[in-house]
Amino acid sequence: MQHFYRKALVVFVFLLIADALVACYCVYRSNPSLSLMPPEPGATRWHAAAITDVSFGGASTVRILDTTQRSLRFDFRVSGIIPHPWAWAALLIDGADGKPGLADLSKYSTLSFLAKCRPANSLILNVVTLDASVTKQGVKQTWLPVMTYFSCNERGMPVSLDLTRLAIPGWWYEAEHVDIARRSYRLDRVAKLEFGAGPFSLHETDSHVEISDLTLHGRDDRYLVVLAVVVVLGWCVFGAWFFRAQSRALTATVDSRLRKDLTFVAYRHLTVEPFEDKEKAAILRFIASHYADSGLDLDGVAAGTGANRGKINDVLKGELGMTFNSYLKKLRLTEAARLLTAEAGATVAEIARSVGYANSAYLNRIFKEEYGCSPRQFRNLAARSDILGDQDPAGR
Repeated sequence: MQHFYRKALVVFVFLLIADALVACYCVYRSNPSLSLMPPEPGATRWHAAAITDVSFGGASTVRILDTTQRSLRFDFRVSGIIPHPWAWAALLIDGADGKPGLADLSKYSTLSFLAKCRPANSLILNVVTLDASVTKQGVKQTWLPVMTYFSCNERGMPVSLDLTRLAIPGWWYEAEHVDIARRSYRLDRVAKLEFGAGPFSLHETDSHVEISDLTLHGRDDRYLVVLAVVVVLGWCVFGAWFFRAQSRALTATVDSRLRKDLTFVAYRHLTVEPFEDKEKAAILRFIASHYADSGLDLDGVAAGTGANRGKINDVLKGELGMTFNSYLKKLRLTEAARLLTAEAGATVAEIARSVGYANSAYLNRIFKEEYGCSPRQFRNLAARSDILGDQDPAGR
């Protein structure tokens, strides 16, 4: 059994390590992220562009300062000569063919970045998307902008924006005649991200903005489901293997011990081995015939055979290498094992009494010490295997 438990421990540790590796992978994949600044290899490509209110009669200005895609740096000034001025630096998505494209950001729920501005200001983020029911190609006003606000200062502020809770501006509902009750939007076809002045930004002030470490974060619970399935399935398989292998190992151990014990059963040898020493034969025969007597002891054997205690011990030591008590226990336990397999209707208490033990609790204890399992477990193992199937401890 020790070999089996060592093997089970190795499998257990291997399974723990495998689960840890799978967990690390699944947890990592369940939180996807995508860096836009600087862009990761194979990530969505973009280019910066200035967008102002000039075409609508305004005088706001934007000047892009960084074209390396490592950050978005721009200067802007908002002029208040029209009621609702704007000045934005936009990240326009590039298509594979170099033309304006669309990016699927639907698996991301958060946008994080570091925002620096001089002077401190309140800015706006617009995520411009294609709305299949409203957007018309070539008509900029029909694209759906969803927006939110963030603050920045000269030291730099880490910003984290929830992309699932952006707002649709009121003017878009009126301009496109969309029901004001509609609040849903999709991020699977994003055309651009716009950073710049909002309604609460400083007017008539030269401002500098730097956006860096722009990263998208998401959540994909499918990998956590896969992790749970893999862990549960793995431990179920381990449990099934463990109990079946333990049963086989225990069966083999018990069978091996019982077969070894058969060599010590004198009444089996007496049927095939004549003894020249009649006194020796009488001692072994007497013990084999009276082992079921619960009161049998060394004095009883001496009285029944006429041999002294020293002679009895010498015979048992010389022939079997055992003391009287050890040999008597071997006889009783071996016979108990035979009865457990041969007498299916007999209870453990009945078998205990038939082999010389007054109560089943004592038999349970010494049986488990000897064979590693209780009499009931032994009976179940024997019923499923061939323990002593080809031998009989009594030689019958």
